[in-house]
Amino acid sequence: MHKRVFGFVFLILGLALAVSPLLAQTAAPAKPPIYVYVSTWAVPRAQWGDMEKLDNLDKPLLDKAIADGTIVGYGAYTNLIHQEGEPTHGSWFTATSEGNLLKTLETFYAHPGSTDATVQGASKHWDQILTGDLYNGKPGSSAGYLIWSKWVVKPGMMKAYADLTKKEVAPAMDKLVADGTVTSWGELTEDYHTDKLGTVYDYFTVPDTAALDKLNKVFDDLFGANSALAPAYGQLTEREGHRDYLTHLRFMTSK
Repeated sequence: MHKRVFGFVFLILGLALAVSPLLAQTAAPAKPPIYVYVSTWAVPRAQWGDMEKLDNLDKPLLDKAIADGTIVGYGAYTNLIHQEGEPTHGSWFTATSEGNLLKTLETFYAHPGSTDATVQGASKHWDQILTGDLYNGKPGSSAGYLIWSKWVVKPGMMKAYADLTKKEVAPAMDKLVADGTVTSWGELTEDYHTDKLGTVYDYFTVPDTAALDKLNKVFDDLFGANSALAPAYGQLTEREGHRDYLTHLRFMTSK
């Protein structure tokens, strides 16, 4: 189901390469960039509960950082499709500058009580710093589901990929944010590269399964409207680099 959602997103993007009238449309105006610090963990099953408690202990520090303007959002999730050696849990916080990301990170380092050596010592761990200027969401706190996807854009296609997202996908997604179906969505690339060049991450958060079904239908309708979507999509991305993730969004707060 989640794979279908993201497939439709980027098939729609690819359509603009094959259907010339789309190229004449005006893209959504750029927003100020955001920066996202993401931590993912592969936690032994016996310690999943301990990891979730650890995330809850971090919330007061993150709430303080939101209140003083250092960050503009944060969240934590649990993977629902498990693969051996792959992340089981993740968390993030978002700021409007790299400096504020690092300021928040240093706050955690200065509070040893917010870490758990037993859980962390038994787990595999990955960090990333991502950035993007294409995003939207509702302020406040929520839970539900986080669906995200990893794509590798072909060399020389990144600008076209981003421009087409703004032209073809942003309007539909912004409508879903406005009616509450989607609580946030966006497109991110690596600010400091730890993966293959051209890697793009696209994400959606929804409050419940009904909203996820509605989101799927929106893409079903868009995809079904034109048979050129699949071949056009292939012009933009490398299929080899594609991954989909469906996660339980345990909590999220946005300013």
